[in-house]
Amino acid sequence: MLEDRLDFRPLPTRHPYTLFLPQARTEELLEKHAVGLGARLLAGHTVTGLAHGDESVELDVEGPDGRRYAIGARYVVGCDGPGSTVRRAAGIAFPGTDATVYGFLGDVRLDDPPRSPALSAHTPDGALMVVPMAGGLHRIVGVMPGGSGGELTLDGLRGNVARILGRDLGMRDPIWLSTFGSASRQAAEYRTGRIMVAGDAAHMHFPTGGVGLNVGVQDAMNLGWRLAAVARGRAPDGLLDEYQAERHPVGADLLEKSKAQTALVTAFTPEGRALRAVLGELIAAHPDVSLDLASRLAALNVAYPPADPDAHPLTGARLPDLPLRDGRTVYELLHDAHPVLLDLGGGADGIPAAVAESARALEAVTHEGALGDDAPPEWRDVRAALIRPDGHAHWVAA
Repeated sequence: MLEDRLDFRPLPTRHPYTLFLPQARTEELLEKHAVGLGARLLAGHTVTGLAHGDESVELDVEGPDGRRYAIGARYVVGCDGPGSTVRRAAGIAFPGTDATVYGFLGDVRLDDPPRSPALSAHTPDGALMVVPMAGGLHRIVGVMPGGSGGELTLDGLRGNVARILGRDLGMRDPIWLSTFGSASRQAAEYRTGRIMVAGDAAHMHFPTGGVGLNVGVQDAMNLGWRLAAVARGRAPDGLLDEYQAERHPVGADLLEKSKAQTALVTAFTPEGRALRAVLGELIAAHPDVSLDLASRLAALNVAYPPADPDAHPLTGARLPDLPLRDGRTVYELLHDAHPVLLDLGGGADGIPAAVAESARALEAVTHEGALGDDAPPEWRDVRAALIRPDGHAHWVAA
C-alpha cells in the first residue's frame, strides 16, 4: 500500500488541503451567483442541434414539455459533457482512446462507517476511498481488477467493498450509483467560429485526483472574461483564439497525467504495488517531489508563458492571493471580474503602450499601494503588474 501521500500543506495557497464538496452543492452556489448577476437559466431545456452562421448561431431546443423551438445567440459555449451535442453539431472531432479500466461510485448511508474521517485502501483486490458527505451520506469510489462499465446495483457495490475491505460498512439507501471508465479524449479544437467548448465537452479522462471540476472551472474562467470583452466590443475577435492557444495544451497535459495516475491506481499486481511503494518512498524522502506533484494535481502550476523571451519570469503565472499593505488581498480586487493594474511603487508608469491600451479597453481597475510583509519572495521586487480577471499575470515589471 502507498503509505506516503502527497502533502498539500506547503502549497502557495490559503487553502492547502483537499475539499470534498458534493457537486450538487457546487452547482447550487454557482447557480445562485449567476442568477444574482442577471443570468437566465432554462432547466430541463435540451439543445438538439444548431445552425452556425457568420453573425450568429441558431439553436434547436426541446423544452421540458416536449415543445420544440429555436433560439438565436451571438456565441454558444458547449459545456454539455463528454457526449456534447454542441461539439458534435459544430463538427469538432473528439479523438482519443477507449476505456481500458472501469471504476464504481456510490453515495450511500453507512451503519458501520470507518472510524477515520476518510478511508483509503489499496489491496490486490482493488482500490477504494470512503469519504463522509453532508446529510449523513458517504461517498464510496473505487476500482477493481477486471471491473466492467455495466449498471451498478447496491448489491454490486456491497460486494465490491466487501471484497476490498473485508466488510461492507453496513451500506443502505443509495442516492447515486454509477460506473465510469478510463476513456481519454480531447476536442481537436476548442473554438470554431462562434462556437466554443469547455469542461467535459472539451476533455474527458479517468477521474483520478478528482480534478475534472477544477479544470472545467479554469476553462470557464479563461474563456469568460474574453467572451465578455469581445461581446461588449471592447476587444477584437482574435482574443477568443487565445482561449484555444492557452487551454488546449493544459487539457492535453491533464490527459497524460491522468493516464499516469490511472496506471498507479490500478497497479494491483505485485510488480505494480512495488512501483507504488517506491514512489511513496520518493515522496517521503524528497519534499520537493511531493510539492511538485501536489502543485500539478491542484493545477497551481498552470501558467501561460509569453512569446517575448525578455518578459519578466512571472508573466503568465497564476497569482497567489498576495497580501496588501492595506489589509486586503489581490483576490479581493478581482471580485468584480475586471483586470487589475497593481502599482506597487510607480512601476505602472513604465507600462508598454499596447498593454496600457488593452488595460483601458478592458476597464482595468488601478490599485496603488504596497504588498504586505509576508508576500512571497518572488513577488517582493515587483513594482507593477497587470492581472487578468482569471488571476494570471498579463504583464509584470520589476
